[in-house]
This record gives sequence, C-alpha cells and structure tokens, in this order.
Amino acid sequence: MNILCLGTGNSARSILLETILNEEGMMQGIRAFSAGQSPVEKVNPHALKILEEKEYDILPLEPQSWDIFAGDEAPMMDIVITVCDAAAEAAQPEWPGNPVVAHWPVPDPSKASEAEQEKAVRAAYDLLNRRVEALLDLPFDNMEQGELKATLDRVAGQVT
Repeated sequence: MNILCLGTGNSARSILLETILNEEGMMQGIRAFSAGQSPVEKVNPHALKILEEKEYDILPLEPQSWDIFAGDEAPMMDIVITVCDAAAEAAQPEWPGNPVVAHWPVPDPSKASEAEQEKAVRAAYDLLNRRVEALLDLPFDNMEQGELKATLDRVAGQVT
C-alpha cells in the first residue's frame, strides 16, 4: 500500500509521518512518501534529530514538490494524508490511482518560538506516531474506499 504524506514545506510533519509509516508499517507492506506544496530547502533539523534518536534512516529524506507524484511516472497512491491545514485546503494535483484523501491535522512546529521548536517537533512526532499505531492496529488494507476514508478520519479525530 502506497501512502503519500503532504505538508506545505515538506520539512517536518510530512517527513515525520513518511518515516514513521515506512518504519512501523513495513511488515504490513506500507511504502510511504512525502512531499509539499511549496517545499523548503532542507528538512527541519529538529525532525532529523528526533528521527535519528529513534534510529530511523534519515538519509533519503529531503523536501520535494508534490507535483512529482502527479505525473504519469509517479507511483500510484492508495492513500494521501495531509498534515497541515494549508495543504489540505490547497488545490492539489490529480493523483494517479484515485487514492483516498484524508486530513490528519498537526500543529505547525514552525509557528513555535525558536526556544520551543524542538518541543513542538517532538509533540508532532508523538501525535503522528500514536495515529500510525492506531491505524496499524486496524485491518485497513482490506477496506473499500469509503470505509478506509471513514477509518482514517476516525483515527485523526480520536487520536489527539
């Protein structure tokens, strides 16, 4: 199952979700990607620090445009999850494969003061990790699209 994690800058929240899904969902056949509407130059250093502490592979992580997942050569996505309101509200490209689109809102760590940035990224990681754990506890890979959408929405609403 291919899952695309979307943010605005693709620097923290979407990167965190991509990594958590790839690491924790590997045994369930999940392959996650991340991208942003307006990708920034580099991944948030606090996000990289947290992922390194968890011993996740950070080498392949880099901000990229969501446009690369809309072309004919793009992998087909089963699920697209937005993690910020701006990305959820933006006019998104047409994704190949007609994936289920869900919104898992996470407060933007970049809005925190410099002194609180790391704490805000850790909070984002913790929230996304809890949501992934809740999703992986469910038989979501056999659900039809409507049921899958409702399940993704329920996970977002129940795990806060």
